[in-house]
Amino acid sequence: MNTLRNKVQLIGNLGNDPEIINLESGKTLAKFSIATNESYKDASGQKQTKTDWHNIVAWGKTAQIVEKYVTKGKEVAIEGKLTTRSWEDKDGIKRYMTEVVCNELLMLGK
Repeated sequence: MNTLRNKVQLIGNLGNDPEIINLESGKTLAKFSIATNESYKDASGQKQTKTDWHNIVAWGKTAQIVEKYVTKGKEVAIEGKLTTRSWEDKDGIKRYMTEVVCNELLMLGK
């Protein structure tokens, strides 16, 4: 059960081309966001769609696969863990971001 404590699985479409960063250490980092859609009927019976955006980061070989094959609009399935990081912006305000650190990626669709 320990592996189930922090596990995220999402299927969605990329909103933009991934941002690829090659670090001085030789590691590769890929940052991208995916949209997931949920459909439901509202109180009047009309179909509604809710879209949520998720920030994804991938490292190493996974990042290299993202760099080669994944572009805006592509449908992907990702698996990883949820993390939150914080930093101070240029005005000294503490900011927070929740991301999924991707360790598995599956390209779907065409």
